[in-house]
Amino acid sequence: MTNLLVFREQLRKFYSKFELYLTPVFKFLLAVVTLVMINSSIGYMSELKKSAVVLVLALMCSVLPMNFIVFVAAGVTLGHLYKFSMESALVVFVVFFLLFILYFRFSSKDTIAILLTPLCFILKIPYAMPIAMGLVGTPVSAVSVASGAIVYYTVSYLINSASVLNSFEKDGTLEKFRYIIDGMMGNKTMYVTLVAFVATVIVVYFIRRLSVDYAWTIAMITGALLDVMILLFGDLMYNTNLSIGGLIVGSVVSVVLVKILEFFVFNVDYSRTEYVQFEDDEYYYYVKAVPKNTVAAPQKRVKTIRVPEKAVREHKRDR
Repeated sequence: MTNLLVFREQLRKFYSKFELYLTPVFKFLLAVVTLVMINSSIGYMSELKKSAVVLVLALMCSVLPMNFIVFVAAGVTLGHLYKFSMESALVVFVVFFLLFILYFRFSSKDTIAILLTPLCFILKIPYAMPIAMGLVGTPVSAVSVASGAIVYYTVSYLINSASVLNSFEKDGTLEKFRYIIDGMMGNKTMYVTLVAFVATVIVVYFIRRLSVDYAWTIAMITGALLDVMILLFGDLMYNTNLSIGGLIVGSVVSVVLVKILEFFVFNVDYSRTEYVQFEDDEYYYYVKAVPKNTVAAPQKRVKTIRVPEKAVREHKRDR
């Protein structure tokens, strides 16, 4: 455990020292992963899949604010969908526009959530996002998580419906619009997932703020169980074709990942908890103080040994 704490302190010091250079690198890598995932999942426009285009867009994202990555990801997605079907691109544009209004109104600082949620869906661990954002975010972080889930389900529906949409005649624009909108509005799996994710974010947030020992651990386990129960109940009610095995495995993996996040963000020693009570002219104060788990990173010391010049001359004379 001590070695892990030392590693964490060294990592923090390293990042603080080189933050000016590491932040653009992280944004560049996030943009590359996002664009590669979009290109591999949709990939209708070959021009956007070129390595040069991906690298140029990622470099732009690395020097601009984080929210710019969201705009680039949305633009690339719309470009692929437009190549496939103008009707699909138009419907998704309207969805993106409404989500951007909600996103910038309530949770514009949760860029990482709206980007990582669709990626976690692709990696089969989407349940990590609502738990993580409940721990490090606020209740309005549910907007970003829900927006990411809506984006994933919308694009997935269009990809899975590609063969049906291609079967429509060229002049069947209204039929395409009706088919796309009816399919999106009738996606019960998406609705159940949104309810589960929003409830998980809110419950985890309020539990981790309680003044009880191991509040974060209790919050993440409770959030994972709540998420599982809502998804299972939704599957029973609406037959969402939920993979129970995937749900359980994904939830366990998500809890493990969030536990790692806790180690770097909120690592405390409850065995050394102290309770302090004091007062002033107007109030009594009851304070619970929980110390953080910290260790001093070992410092390398270089000791210079100076040999007297007289000893050096005598050594040379003896030789």
